[in-house]
Amino acid sequence: MTTQLQSFTTKPRVFILSDISNEPDDAESLCRYLLYANQFETEGLVACTSTWMKDRVCPQDMEKIVDAYGGAVENLNKHVHPDWQYPSAESLKNLIRKGAETYGMSAVGDEIPLSPGGELLYQRVVAPSRQPLWVLCWGGTNILAQVLLKIDQKFSPEDSARLMSRLRVYAISDQDDTGSWIRSNFPDIFYIVSVHGWNQYGLAAWTGISGEIYYGFDQGGPDFAKFEKQWIKENIQIGPLGSVYPDYMYIPEGDTPTFLYLIQNGLGISEFPSYGSWGGRYARTDISANGSNSNHYSDAVDRVKGLDGRIHTSNQATIWRWRDAFQNDFAARIKWTTEPNLSACNHNPVININDATGIQPVRIEAEAGSTITLDASQTYDPDARDTLTFKWFHYKEPSATQWLVDVEVADLEIKKLDEEGRKVEVTLPPAEKCALDAASGKPVEKGQLLHLILEVTDDGVPPLTSYRRILVQVTNKKLLGGAKVVDGAAEKK
Repeated sequence: MTTQLQSFTTKPRVFILSDISNEPDDAESLCRYLLYANQFETEGLVACTSTWMKDRVCPQDMEKIVDAYGGAVENLNKHVHPDWQYPSAESLKNLIRKGAETYGMSAVGDEIPLSPGGELLYQRVVAPSRQPLWVLCWGGTNILAQVLLKIDQKFSPEDSARLMSRLRVYAISDQDDTGSWIRSNFPDIFYIVSVHGWNQYGLAAWTGISGEIYYGFDQGGPDFAKFEKQWIKENIQIGPLGSVYPDYMYIPEGDTPTFLYLIQNGLGISEFPSYGSWGGRYARTDISANGSNSNHYSDAVDRVKGLDGRIHTSNQATIWRWRDAFQNDFAARIKWTTEPNLSACNHNPVININDATGIQPVRIEAEAGSTITLDASQTYDPDARDTLTFKWFHYKEPSATQWLVDVEVADLEIKKLDEEGRKVEVTLPPAEKCALDAASGKPVEKGQLLHLILEVTDDGVPPLTSYRRILVQVTNKKLLGGAKVVDGAAEKK
């Protein structure tokens, strides 16, 4: 029954800016995005320019892909929860607009009118909503720059700040000269972007989607098998939507991490870029003069065991570490487009931990050194036929403040309480390992926030994975561990 499939509590609002047709990767990303359109409230699809296509835009190529989606949407709706159906192709086509047909800052100025795409984005930003608006930038950002300038000029500083606080930006590096202008002039905007030398895309986290062969990073680590053209031909370029998925030219789907970051699979928490998700992991870029944190985020690194058995430490690893799972997920949804029969396809496991079903994180407060019990025995396969595999792992990097992760973050001890690992005991590190002030070494009452991930994978075809993040806030109420000062001398506790 479809009511047994995964459901959600809300849909992220999404507005896409794409330099579609400068090369095939934007079209590839749009095809994949539409397979997840039931998880999002899509509010704009705007064709824009970039340094690679400076004076034209191609909204007609968006329309062709949405038309193909129209031939798939009926089948797609047979494979999702009835409360979370896909939008119609017609409703999505009504969101397609042209951006400014000029490069970068030449579209931004006091006397320069908004493009049709800019008008739509402006309307979405000023419309009353309690939900943030995610602007996913697959090309240049001059449409966003146009809108920010208009808001800044039209509203009082207080109202302008309020409106801009609704924005969440994930940009695929800077692809024109407006990105740096936005971050300089509007420092409070939540903005994720890889910051590196101009056109040095091999340094960017987003290339971890598929770029190790083209750019040469992390050799021997990622497994490229599920981006080989033959695999794509057999698993993706099929059915009404897959048939318009083009062959790649440089790397496949460079823009896809922007919405993988928002996929509702239980792994990512979008307001916390440092936590990590299918779309990568990001840390605050800079600190203001008064010591407060900015709202800009740039690449962070993970340490991941690669196909070669070696540990690879890179920003790209924050994405390629999840590749097998997100490519299987992609292939499964493409199969949904070809098959109206629910039982003929595979669907993601639904995780329940300690009687809580959903995708939201499980939050626990526990004393350093204590043991907690986590019970996922009510987790189920909605297809009622697959065997589930349970993998619990400590995701240490989100708790660290620097590269010395093993020095800074001690291991969680995870003990299975049954053969399958549906139920586990987790022992926290002692206070001296997780509840000290990093600078002084003194004990603190509120220690580290530790991240434990449950990864549940079925054995269907293709195998599908769901996640649940457990956030353990360490406490140290007796201020154990570290050193205390007694009559001017340090005394070990």
